[in-house]
Amino acid sequence: MPDTSQLDINEMRDAAAAATGLLRALAHEDRLLLLCQLSQEELCVSDLEARLGIHQPSLSQQLGVLRKQGLVATRREGKHIFYRIADGKALALLQVLYTQFCTQAEADGPITRTAEFND
Repeated sequence: MPDTSQLDINEMRDAAAAATGLLRALAHEDRLLLLCQLSQEELCVSDLEARLGIHQPSLSQQLGVLRKQGLVATRREGKHIFYRIADGKALALLQVLYTQFCTQAEADGPITRTAEFND
């Protein structure tokens, strides 16, 4: 880990606030699954619903949270709204999570759920 002793504490607090906002958005299972799908390609709502089995209104609610956080962007094509990843930091973090949990699972076997963290 880099030496942070020379960084301004206010800059560190701003960075920590941004990081915790991103981590909060990723900490919901449905939102994480949505972002994983969108990291591969731009998708419309009906495609996301079919792939993930997340139904309305929950799907719209979770996409709204991701939009509000600036993690996804949209474009309209006729009746369809397409979503894509809009945040490079989120995409980089998704890659780390994929490497740690998905590719590792292929080598180690099934992943077991851990107890939920409550602070």
